[in-house]
Amino acid sequence: MSKKQQPIEMITPPNMLRVKVGGRIGPIADDVIARAEAALETMQEDFAHWLEDEVRKLESAAMNVKTRGVRGEAGETLFAAAHDLRGLGATYQFPIITRLAASLCKMVETAEKREAAPPALALAHADAIRAALRQNIRDVDNAVGRMLVDELETRVAEFAAPWEPAAQPTAMRAAG
Repeated sequence: MSKKQQPIEMITPPNMLRVKVGGRIGPIADDVIARAEAALETMQEDFAHWLEDEVRKLESAAMNVKTRGVRGEAGETLFAAAHDLRGLGATYQFPIITRLAASLCKMVETAEKREAAPPALALAHADAIRAALRQNIRDVDNAVGRMLVDELETRVAEFAAPWEPAAQPTAMRAAG
């Protein structure tokens, strides 16, 4: 038999992930879930303090934006603070803060967007987040909260439209 006529041999490497991760996870005991829920319940009084600290960081970043603009380090710091709040708002029982922070993140997520971002719109987000916390507006079931979120998200969508893939002509998407 020549080399061209030899049969092909398939080699299947062993699945080492299963060995490293272990087997299936068994059912979680109800007492473990109850203890975790009780621990979360005791931490809830701390949520307000932790969220207040994060909002202060955002306000500090917003003050820098007010004096220096959204470009450069001031914009990066603003994005970082908004990004943190985006992740923490719902966890700390303020899903409206998560939405407002997500809207702000969308507006300042890249250096290119920060170059063009209107500082007034960024500051409006910081003010809305502070107002939600101060007035205990937790979600969009509150009429004022819904109006704030809708207006800011609409403005950011208009601002961000040139950067959205759907806004680019088909030829540009195919090339990019």
